[in-house]
Amino acid sequence: MADERTGFPDALEYQDEAYFDRGGDGEPRPFDTTLLREPATSLKTRKPIVMGTSDSVTDAMRAMKAEHRGVVLVTEDGGPGSAIVGIFTERDVLFRIVDGGRNPAVLALGDVMTPDPECLSDDQSVAEVLTQMSVGGYRHVPIVDPSRRPVFVVSVKDVVQFLVDAFPREILNLSSDRQRQREGG
Repeated sequence: MADERTGFPDALEYQDEAYFDRGGDGEPRPFDTTLLREPATSLKTRKPIVMGTSDSVTDAMRAMKAEHRGVVLVTEDGGPGSAIVGIFTERDVLFRIVDGGRNPAVLALGDVMTPDPECLSDDQSVAEVLTQMSVGGYRHVPIVDPSRRPVFVVSVKDVVQFLVDAFPREILNLSSDRQRQREGG
């Protein structure tokens, strides 16, 4: 049966509402330090792109484009089983290659990566990830095991999605006027 106000079937309306329900009480989740104390593993992430220091910048750029990512973690042997020795991001493409007038086809990642990046362990909190991003000015934070082998990468996008998932009613119900005011992306 269709809702008189919307014209949509009741079942669809209930499915949409279920997205906003938290627990059984339907109350919005309060923002408190509990949310920030959750482990970094509670963020939705994907396996990192891992390459070696001798791999070409062109291959790294193609991999980032194909995977819709802005970062490659660099290990000495190019595999996830060895420790991180560097990080390569889209900022490196702009500032170390394009701005420097360098040809990516002839560059190795080891020549333009940021060596010895700051990393966090997977038992650290969302707050610690945010602190590292804010203080360091990073958009990507590698998460590593005790031997500094890559586990995953947290991006700003992952943190934003975490907050949207925690507060869908507050974030997704912004008026359309406010959403239209922003430019760019």
